[in-house]
Amino acid sequence: MFLSEPTMSTPVKRIYMDHAAGRPVDPRVVEAMLPYMKSSYGNPSSLHTFGQEAKHALEEARTRIAELINAEKKETIIFTSGATESNNMAIKGVAYRNKDRGTRIITSSIEHMSVVNTCKFLTTKGFESIFLPVDKYGFLNLESLETKLTDKTVLVTIVYANGEIGTIQPIREISKIVHSQNAYLHVDATAACGQVPIDVKNEGIDLLTISSNDMYGPKGVGALYIKEGIRLEPLLHGGGQERGLRSGTENVPGIVGFGKAAEIAEKEMPTESARLTKIRDRFIGGLLKPIPYSFLNGHPTKRLPDNVSVRYSFIEGESMLLSLDMTGVFASSGSACTAKTLEPSHVLLATGLKHEEAHGSLMFTLGRQTTEEDVDYAASLMPSIVKRLRAISPLTPKELSK
Repeated sequence: MFLSEPTMSTPVKRIYMDHAAGRPVDPRVVEAMLPYMKSSYGNPSSLHTFGQEAKHALEEARTRIAELINAEKKETIIFTSGATESNNMAIKGVAYRNKDRGTRIITSSIEHMSVVNTCKFLTTKGFESIFLPVDKYGFLNLESLETKLTDKTVLVTIVYANGEIGTIQPIREISKIVHSQNAYLHVDATAACGQVPIDVKNEGIDLLTISSNDMYGPKGVGALYIKEGIRLEPLLHGGGQERGLRSGTENVPGIVGFGKAAEIAEKEMPTESARLTKIRDRFIGGLLKPIPYSFLNGHPTKRLPDNVSVRYSFIEGESMLLSLDMTGVFASSGSACTAKTLEPSHVLLATGLKHEEAHGSLMFTLGRQTTEEDVDYAASLMPSIVKRLRAISPLTPKELSK
């Protein structure tokens, strides 16, 4: 049985603007990984030469990642299968290990679902999870944090920068507040690491979640930084790999790729982030200025260099996405992890938007291959798309539907 031909002609242009969902693997990363899939295929736990070659490569990658975040030593880096596992390891590991000290966990209302659902799960195990409010830009309410912190708080888990709206949190200020009550601070840096400089020592971070694919490395690999001296209860038990915190044979090719991606990010971040910031701001202007009732989500300047989150009143993001897809522009209406639901983004609702406002959002995330020509082309499509969709929307005021 043969598949039928596509009914829609292939667009002339293909512009990928959904890097938050998945970034292409850098060719230099692929090149670094290949030997560990072809010839150096030993198990890092083996004592023979093949095994020790793999062990050396694994430790070299650990060093590169530690250097990227200015960790005190490479042994503070524990490899995982990705950001979701790292978030689970940090939150559950600290909670279970320190239950005799206290059972309160504090987080924000704009966290990734791997944090939200982990905190909710822990409420079924005798813990108290508190979700703090944010302002219209997505900044954590620091007064609320101070109010909710008690000597029974064991962990505060806050995203470094939200992947949907791009807002970067004042982590150093948050850290000072958290440590005033001797609680631990876990930071989910999935969207931020490799985009903006992160210094775990200077910013007072106790645990940090990092993702390989979010910095042009392979999917299915992540890491958790654990400050020296902090003890976690392991989630996986087995042969004792990764200091006994994450048993199981390590994904050597993926980890090597992750390490190479971290090395590239550390070298190229200053120039690439500056380039993307310029393109981002140009794109935001092109998306908003020509179209009435259009708005930016998140803070206008204290945001990730690759994030462009906008909303248009009276229409739905999904309809705009389909229109863009047909013209060869690929974007998102929010986090890929919640794309299967029809509910509006919990992040946008937490910033005070109404359901119908949140439904009208689009998220573009830029990457290394994104050019000024790309953003100009994408922006040029939006006035006609918005006008057409508003013309058929029952929510559109009469003066706009003509």
